[in-house]
Amino acid sequence: MNMSLPAAVSTFFAISNGGDPAQVADCFQPDASVIDEKQTHQGLDAIEDWQRKAQQAFTYQVEPVETSSDKGMLVVKANLEGNFPGSPVQLDHVFELEDGLIRSLEIKPSAT
Repeated sequence: MNMSLPAAVSTFFAISNGGDPAQVADCFQPDASVIDEKQTHQGLDAIEDWQRKAQQAFTYQVEPVETSSDKGMLVVKANLEGNFPGSPVQLDHVFELEDGLIRSLEIKPSAT
């Protein structure tokens, strides 16, 4: 990554790129939520499980390419490439941050 991201967001992308899913406690609030592929993962255990399952199912790399702000949320546009159907794709990662940690994250196809 060659852009400046908050530490919690950088840690999230490091986990997404093969890092230890147990590190979710280092970047998410205890009661955080993640929405990905229309599924909600609530709390650290569920988020860690979601990351583990994704890493076991596919090999992939996520590369943040652009950041913006929308209604107080940090939006990180990222390229996702791997051995999954439809690869490559561009996704928006919409982060709500609180006290330096991720309160919520929604991952969805980029509008552009």
